Amino acid sequence: MLRRYALLAFLLICIAGVVLWTRHSPAPTPIRIGVLHSLSGTMSASERPLADAVQMAVAELNADGGLLGRPVEVRVADSRSDAEQAAREAERLITAERVSALFACWTSACRAAVRPIVERHHHLLFYPVQYEGMEQSPNILYTGLAPNQQIVPGTHWMLEHFGKRVFLVGSDYRFPRTANLIIRDLVEARGGEVVGEHYLPLGSRDFTDVVAALADARPVAVLNTLNGDSNAAFFAALIAAGLVDQPVMSFSVAEPEMRAWGGGRLTRHYAVWSYFQSVDTPQNRRFVANWRARFGADRPTSDPVEAAYIGVKLWAQAVRDAGSDDPVRVNAALLHQSVGGPSSIEAVDAATRHLWKRMRVGHVLPDGQFEQVFASDYPLRPAPWPAYRSREAWQQMLEGEAP
Repeated sequence: MLRRYALLAFLLICIAGVVLWTRHSPAPTPIRIGVLHSLSGTMSASERPLADAVQMAVAELNADGGLLGRPVEVRVADSRSDAEQAAREAERLITAERVSALFACWTSACRAAVRPIVERHHHLLFYPVQYEGMEQSPNILYTGLAPNQQIVPGTHWMLEHFGKRVFLVGSDYRFPRTANLIIRDLVEARGGEVVGEHYLPLGSRDFTDVVAALADARPVAVLNTLNGDSNAAFFAALIAAGLVDQPVMSFSVAEPEMRAWGGGRLTRHYAVWSYFQSVDTPQNRRFVANWRARFGADRPTSDPVEAAYIGVKLWAQAVRDAGSDDPVRVNAALLHQSVGGPSSIEAVDAATRHLWKRMRVGHVLPDGQFEQVFASDYPLRPAPWPAYRSREAWQQMLEGEAP
């Protein structure tokens, strides 16, 4: 009997010890990630939803127990639509905030400013926006569309459906100018003609001269590589000039911007992306429902929103596989990842560090949503350098030394 009481007392002491240890043991250290987007300035309407997408994905991770037994914590910084500010904030997030990964940037100017910082620190950047290509960094995962998944097929579609006399308008920085090098090649290869090409600084509001030149040139289609809220002024100028029926293909304007800036007032306005909110799959219906529950029914999703969200999912899978949030170890695990996204399966192409993605053309509706009018049958393998020139030849062209 005494032995039984002694054993019982021992067990009670052990249980009490466990309870006390549990109460006073330190909470797991969070895994921090950095979100670096324009929350102010000309790019804010485009980039705010991307910051929201990252935070939604992190909330889902934490609701499921976090990663490696640790919660995930988001540190948000405002790049203010300025590449130099983006570089400063990237350095601070990596060195002072000790984040494990960066989810950042829209414009190529921002990405170009942040790239040397993540490379110098052997860190990791997830870049969620379609872009001009001509780049591959060992420290960046490009979750947006490569040129052969957007610019090239989108241009071909417009040439086939509207004709070969085109007018180019874009913001004056790397993406639009490089995209239009590709577009000009495609137009001329099809026996077409570029009848006008105009660039304005980011944030420009006066499109009087551009639209006057467009009206004089009478193109069959306009290919638009403007970024940020300059699109609002451009769309308004087209409408004021009576050009609501002018066919336009916009490459950097998705559902949130179309809704905010009245892109649906143009009756023949198109865009090319991999994802539209209107894609009818069970996965996308759940994604949209969760987005609306979190941010409101009046907040549309978009291709960059999906790409930002998918970036977090790919990172989380790589963290689990690596058993660590260390950027170097996660980077190695990242090249073997794939994820079922809202619109399709998206897999990392280890050779290019871009994703296999489908291509879709959408006609803009009056409410800013898209009616899909074309889609590729399967995901396209990414090609950051369009294959009709060598990588070396492209580099020479970009440096102004075309052979």
